[in-house]
Amino acid sequence: MHNKDLYRYFTSMKTPFYYYDIHLLHESLTRLRDSADKYDYQVHYAIKANANNRILEIIRDYGFGVDCVSGNEVKRAIEIGFDPKKIVFAGVGKSDDEICYSIDHSIFSFNCESIEEINVINEWGRKKKKVVAVSLRLNPDIDAVTHKYLTTGLPENKFGIPLQFLGKVIHQFKILTHVKLIGLHFHIGSQIRELGPYVELCEKVNAIQGTLSHKYGINLEHINLGGGLGINYENPDSELIPDYGNFFETIHKHLKLRKGQKVHFELGRSVVGQMGSLISRVLYIKKGLNKEFMILDAGMTDLIRPALYGAQHKIQNISKPEAQIMNYKYDVVGPVCESSDSFDDNVMLPITKRGDLVAIRSTGAYGEIMVSQYTLRDKPHAVYSDELTDGQGQLVFPQAAGM
Repeated sequence: MHNKDLYRYFTSMKTPFYYYDIHLLHESLTRLRDSADKYDYQVHYAIKANANNRILEIIRDYGFGVDCVSGNEVKRAIEIGFDPKKIVFAGVGKSDDEICYSIDHSIFSFNCESIEEINVINEWGRKKKKVVAVSLRLNPDIDAVTHKYLTTGLPENKFGIPLQFLGKVIHQFKILTHVKLIGLHFHIGSQIRELGPYVELCEKVNAIQGTLSHKYGINLEHINLGGGLGINYENPDSELIPDYGNFFETIHKHLKLRKGQKVHFELGRSVVGQMGSLISRVLYIKKGLNKEFMILDAGMTDLIRPALYGAQHKIQNISKPEAQIMNYKYDVVGPVCESSDSFDDNVMLPITKRGDLVAIRSTGAYGEIMVSQYTLRDKPHAVYSDELTDGQGQLVFPQAAGM
């Protein structure tokens, strides 16, 4: 975000908007594919992180599958051209319409989160004269060492089937005729920056597989370990691409597979998080009694993560890319009429004035996809790095936009 020519381009754009570094996306996808292929792992991109069509088309072309948590995500994936045989569908509240659509398109697996859901899928399979492939999403009771809103593998979370119900679920499959159990699914949380929880998950999976094999005589086709791999929000430029190699090597080292068994993952944030920045313009520098407020034209409607659970993003004044002195302290806020419409407090920046451009970094995941139109605000548009140039590689500048 320190390119002078790029900044000149941004000054002529209507703000706020999401800027996507397509070159970085390609680098991340290449490294992810190469790291996963080393162990013959199958990656499903978690579409909830960012469902921008242009980005999905690029991810599709790398041969990845898709992890969906709603029927419309399944539809979007199929419309974009992802192979239905690489689509998995999770979620605690799948509607009948969503189930029927996914059965009709023969997706790879429903990742089921309750006995009740399995019964409904079986009934629709019976009506459609199909045997439906399902996987059990088990709750492994593992602390992902992340924000409480981002944990999904603890007993108090709504996700997954408790391990204590495993025997009951296995018995249910023996009497259901239109579902086939093909795998186990786990997802312990999101924005996980330590590999320890994944080691613990592998050990838990090994124990569960032992129980299934020895007690029930069941050996499954695949194990899905979910996603959750985090990114560096504090200093994004130091770690633009996560260490996929170390992540997969850790799994390979600790997970004990059965013969012919495949391992699947559902990565989202780590794939697209660092490629995106929310670009905003400073509307006012408002002096308070004891602090100064930097009021942006972007707000919680454009990026809700800070308001939703106190997430912090690196904030940069890109109008002063070469400024060395960061000795002015600002509370960076938006224009929405809510006290929670704040991006961060006490942010150290160079002296900033009305009209300066600010980049809120690492917003490629859970940014544009969570935009709302509360107070009827306009939705931010998207700008792609590889569409800013002409045939000679020169930046093409649009007409200047006013404040």
